[in-house]
Amino acid sequence: MIVSGSASQALAAALARELEEPLAAVEYDRFPDGELFAAVPGFDADRAVIVASTVSSDAHVELLQLQDAVREAGAEEIVTVVPYMGYARQDEAFEHGQAVSARAVARAVSTGADRVLTVNPHEEAVCEFFEPTATAVDAAGRLADPLPDDLADPTFIAPDAGAEGLAGTVRDAYGRGETDYFEKTRHSGTEVEVTPSDVDVAGRDVVVVDDIVATGGTMSEAVGVLREREAARIFVTCVHPLLVRSAHTRLSRAGVEAIYGTDTIEGPASAVSVAPALAAALETND
Repeated sequence: MIVSGSASQALAAALARELEEPLAAVEYDRFPDGELFAAVPGFDADRAVIVASTVSSDAHVELLQLQDAVREAGAEEIVTVVPYMGYARQDEAFEHGQAVSARAVARAVSTGADRVLTVNPHEEAVCEFFEPTATAVDAAGRLADPLPDDLADPTFIAPDAGAEGLAGTVRDAYGRGETDYFEKTRHSGTEVEVTPSDVDVAGRDVVVVDDIVATGGTMSEAVGVLREREAARIFVTCVHPLLVRSAHTRLSRAGVEAIYGTDTIEGPASAVSVAPALAAALETND
């Protein structure tokens, strides 16, 4: 039975259809003192597949409550699917005394799960913080689906070397084009320098590919460079479309024609679902 966190209701429903499993009724509420309440009335299954992106601290707590609720209701196996894992980018302590937040939340989730899956974590090494080790599901190829069929001599560009593999995955799924990346140097939590690559984009359609787009600051800088080099149409694709603050407006003003993301974070940019990739990963180990 599929159990949905409040931030992942559309994805959970899509996964239920893919797996042909029932979707559980779930209740979410908040007490007058601000504490959360989550329940699964009528849950009756041996296995619970909880689908819950941890997009906020409240979402983390809600996930823990859902895990406990289905176990209390008699679930013998709990598979926790975290489509977007919050705090995953804090995967090491950069200064003495700092928390490794990815490890802290992974340990908490692990206490209520027999198996954990997450989609394209920012650093795959965070999967090792779970016990047992979480499975990273690569859904980047899904980002090729909403792209126009008539891209002109396309190039798929990552904003840094670490995301070039994602760009290659989307290119392969699209079926043609080349890949490249920008050099990105982070000077602080808010200051990032983007160094142009040597790729010739004049008159060509460009697809910028990343795992996460948050504020759109670095991405808009990259788009500005592409505009200076007379790229034709520019599309932004990302697995996790956080798009906080004025990110969508910032990218549109920079000259982006469209922003395509998945439903790991449900919102206006969620153009394609990761449900097929999750279903395949779940069925592989059933």
